[in-house]
Amino acid sequence: MKTYNATWYTAVPTIHQILLDRHLNNPEPAYPKLRFIRSCSASLAPSILARLEEAFGAPVLEAYAMTEATHLMSSNPLPEDGPHIPGSVGKPVGQEMAILDENGVKQEAGVSGEVCIRGPNVTKGYKNNPEGNKSAFKFGWFHTGDLGYCDSDGYLHLVGRIKELINRGGEKISPIEVDAVLLSQPDIAQAVAFGVPDDKYGEEINCAVIPREGSNIDEAELLRFCKKNLAAFKVPKKVFITDSLPKTATGKIQRRIVAEHFLAQISTAKVPKFGA
Repeated sequence: MKTYNATWYTAVPTIHQILLDRHLNNPEPAYPKLRFIRSCSASLAPSILARLEEAFGAPVLEAYAMTEATHLMSSNPLPEDGPHIPGSVGKPVGQEMAILDENGVKQEAGVSGEVCIRGPNVTKGYKNNPEGNKSAFKFGWFHTGDLGYCDSDGYLHLVGRIKELINRGGEKISPIEVDAVLLSQPDIAQAVAFGVPDDKYGEEINCAVIPREGSNIDEAELLRFCKKNLAAFKVPKKVFITDSLPKTATGKIQRRIVAEHFLAQISTAKVPKFGA
């Protein structure tokens, strides 16, 4: 950033966390003056957002995008254009957006449903994939597969991928909410919650965490923290402490792959690195 006089940068949450950890462990005497920092591709925990803003002295603007919409779908406004809302991915840009229930009925502000879009920048369909088109295009809208709601000011809040919601005894739990609480614990650098099969409840919550460098936090301490900050039915049943998590080439954590790996290691709370 210093070399090229950058005035902003964009990254996925995992990269933001890595940069933040480097700052905490080895801070620079001074950072370039940034207009803003952009975060996209996955949910950014409010606690991480606050730490980034404090560390780099710039507002962090969350956005929402996908290839089917030729990338950008919503964004928090630039600092000079309006407030940015932590925990929100902002207002729609470039297309029409609606929150629909399973019958295609638009939901009121504050009511969750599937995030759906339509407009000239939205794909007309998937090539040679009639089944994919049938499930994605309904009621005149493209269905993103994401659960969310709009607040009274029109800001979109994502709850999570519909397929990733954890159904514990009939209670639908967003793993993103559990992630955010885990990441608010100062000793946790990265965290991901996921559902696992359970004979009694159908599904239970497990999570995997990477502690910050030098931390000695253990499963019992983290579970005590969760019990203070989550409803009882949202507290993870098991915590896996590790030093690596699988990511895509862009640094995005794959929740499904994390779940598969730790299910195979269910008998131990300390697991090897991925690929080991």
